Amino acid sequence: MNKILSRLAAVAVVLAVHFFGVRAAAPLPFENPYAFGLDLSFVLQAEQAGRQYYDVDGTPADPWSIFRGHGYNWGRLMICNEPSSLGQDLDYVLKGAAKLKEHGYHFALDFMMSDGWANPMTQPTPSSFTGISHKERVKAFHDYVLEVITALKNAGTLPEIVQVGNEISNGVFWPDGRVFFGEEKRDRSRWKELCEYLNAGASAIRAVDRGIQIMLHVDFGGDLEMSDIFFGNMEKYGVDYDMIGYSFYPWSHGSLMDLRDNLYYTIRKWRKPVMVIETGYYSVPSQYFERKGVKAPFPETPEGQKAWFQAVNEIVMAAPDNLGRGVFWWEPMFRGRGFFDDETHKAKPIVEAFEQYAYPMERADGNPRIWDFE
Repeated sequence: MNKILSRLAAVAVVLAVHFFGVRAAAPLPFENPYAFGLDLSFVLQAEQAGRQYYDVDGTPADPWSIFRGHGYNWGRLMICNEPSSLGQDLDYVLKGAAKLKEHGYHFALDFMMSDGWANPMTQPTPSSFTGISHKERVKAFHDYVLEVITALKNAGTLPEIVQVGNEISNGVFWPDGRVFFGEEKRDRSRWKELCEYLNAGASAIRAVDRGIQIMLHVDFGGDLEMSDIFFGNMEKYGVDYDMIGYSFYPWSHGSLMDLRDNLYYTIRKWRKPVMVIETGYYSVPSQYFERKGVKAPFPETPEGQKAWFQAVNEIVMAAPDNLGRGVFWWEPMFRGRGFFDDETHKAKPIVEAFEQYAYPMERADGNPRIWDFE
């Protein structure tokens, strides 16, 4: 009997690796390689501030346990170069990664490639990488990534997905690795330099563990033309990556149909697994839609927030060739758009958005599910 169970467990692991290309985080109360994910970069800071959080039924609990108990199975942590203006340095990430492992999450790591925030509006060069040549900066970035991934491996908390950069649509390490999409500035784009940085990061990751999935994260989840330009240049310059991660926010990136069309196009052309690695929606009036002159697809209420996440997920799940691999929320700990009431810190309906996929966590006949076996 034990041999049979062991074989069943082995088959489950093989299927997970075949489907997603990553090792399973263990032990998990349930297992599915599709990502119901959250950026959990700020949970440690909230705990350090002494805040108490409550589940939907009013039971006090820590956020790691609340999210995990409702079916969220992936956590993303961002890391900044040091000195980090956000506190998200290597020491902080090592502590956060240990929490993810303790609570049974899969782990995605997001290199911000800056001392603080990096996004399409700003990609500042880390202070420790200034005053040196492009070639020296490429090596410095390689060595930094190697140091971080090695430290996580030595701690037993190796990430399964690593983003080389955060929303790198307009490049990294400005001005050296900056690119442009507008016709009037395209000739100033430094695609070659950008791709040399990306390959330096990929090389460092591969040197530590070739099983890690390397993701390129861009922000234009609903823009087919920008996808074509960006990933066309990735192909032109031979960038090494495994997955595509999109940000998709309704006030900036188009409609749900725009997302659907872009995912279909991206998958069919580039043959890469795709995630919506960032999305979000407010549960209180935000003025985002009014300010941009965009009609809101759902009410800005707790239920509307939940409905948005579910709608995005349905599109990713329906992506062609089984290459839609999951969704992540940014940011569950923030005011207005988070998973907790701003005043009471009680979990909002969105925490239950994907329970229909996660439950039952155990079989009704009392027998364990095959992926519970080691």
